[in-house]
Amino acid sequence: MSDVVLTLDNLTIGLPKGADRAAAVSGLNLTLRAGEVTCLIGESGSGKSLAARAILGLLPPRVTVTGGAIAFDGQDLTRLTQKQLARIRGDRIGMIFQEPMTALNPLHSIGRQIGEVLAIHTAMGATARRARVEKLLADVHLPEPSRIARSYPHQLSGGQRQRAMIAMALALDPKLLIADEPTTALDVTTQAQILRLIHELQREHGTAVLFITHDFGVVADIADQVAVLRQGEMVESGPRDAVLNAPQHPYTKALLAAVPRLAVPVRPVEAQGLVVLESIGARKSYAAKGWFARGRATRALDGVDVQLHRGETLGLVGESGSGKSTLARAMTRLLAIDSGEIILNGESITQLTTKALRPYRQKIQMIFQDPYASLDPRQRIVDVIAEGPIIHGAVPAEARLRARDLLRLVGLDPSAAERFPHEFSGGQRQRIGIARALALQPEVLVADEPVSALDVSVQAQVLDLLADIKAKLGLSMLFVTHDLRVALQICDRIAVMQHGAIVELGTATAIFTAPRHPYTKALFAAVPGASWNQSIPAAAE
Repeated sequence: MSDVVLTLDNLTIGLPKGADRAAAVSGLNLTLRAGEVTCLIGESGSGKSLAARAILGLLPPRVTVTGGAIAFDGQDLTRLTQKQLARIRGDRIGMIFQEPMTALNPLHSIGRQIGEVLAIHTAMGATARRARVEKLLADVHLPEPSRIARSYPHQLSGGQRQRAMIAMALALDPKLLIADEPTTALDVTTQAQILRLIHELQREHGTAVLFITHDFGVVADIADQVAVLRQGEMVESGPRDAVLNAPQHPYTKALLAAVPRLAVPVRPVEAQGLVVLESIGARKSYAAKGWFARGRATRALDGVDVQLHRGETLGLVGESGSGKSTLARAMTRLLAIDSGEIILNGESITQLTTKALRPYRQKIQMIFQDPYASLDPRQRIVDVIAEGPIIHGAVPAEARLRARDLLRLVGLDPSAAERFPHEFSGGQRQRIGIARALALQPEVLVADEPVSALDVSVQAQVLDLLADIKAKLGLSMLFVTHDLRVALQICDRIAVMQHGAIVELGTATAIFTAPRHPYTKALFAAVPGASWNQSIPAAAE
């Protein structure tokens, strides 16, 4: 079969002793064909990224291929030395990594890094390499290719860095392109652009693509074939429409059922309560750093007026740099604003000193995007949760007893109190973050992208938990997200932010059914798999 580019034949990847299972991947069979995109989908820990890294011999230490074969160009890649694999990497097989900022060398310009691929694998001279680099950057629709080539990774946006990574991966027209979660951390509009770009280049060059993701919307947009992994085993595979619209395996059905719909769920309409938290004319600018940037400033907030009512969930949506996280931090007074007012329960907290703010801190608590980074790895969970109340004067023994009760409230066994953060999964750590935020019995929860890094099934659990706790405790919530599907599921009202200003504000139903601002319309148009996403229940039943 001449169109077959790579075959995984009964591939097994062993894990070191003490791991939660013997093999990361067990008996995986997969065929990748020229001109097709095969999506490998599954939750964290399913083995999808390790399967991809095994192809290029990039497995972590003590993780090895223990069985099966990887056939590519008439060779079994599992039997090649690292020196032989190095000649294939970047030449016949390209790879796009999830986080370009860690994959790119911060000390070298973009042009030099792409040119290095050409220098290693071709006999091109320096002038020819520069011309080829600029053409590649133009091919991935980067503006001013010559300037981008001279730029360093930190001088580019996330979407631009990802485009540069794609240019590097496609530098030598590889037969196979491996894309490992290349759009997970990107805004919805940038994500849509990257997906279109990969699809366009793949069709143009007839490349086989192995696309790793946990986002079914992305699968609906880009896949030809789909393979579903669960704990290292492939439980279902087939053409995209068959897997998405008529799944056979219970695990696939469960994953699809957990995908948030691009629709507003039916919920009771409640009268708006009193205003509990308010921003009036909030402005915040950041001075640009560096000698050549002197005198320039970025306006993160441009006179923002917004109110959070008692008992409601207000969503802040928009792309990176829109100002939504800055506004959330300003309203919790984790960030000082340049002008304007932040009012809590009718009292201005804008100018209060750190000491004067202490009693107000109890009323507003924050759930962070990355629970692992926000939890002290040296503290046991009981101490992480009890620390806030103890600082505010609670009796330590009582605070620790309440910490165990809070673990039960967020769906964890109280025995987890004696463990450390690294002993929990991402979803469990996020539940601990929620428990810590609730420990001070706040009136307002501010959730900054609390589910963006979680698998779809864990994401659904955390969203349900937040809605349940809000209802039980009568909390108000400010919910920051760039995922409109998530915003529609949990928010009563939505504020759409662009360039530091709110361009549209209304109920979730109004924003979804009749968006007025062109930017809001563009955000909805960019949601991956939008048309399929609206019919998820029928497909998942």
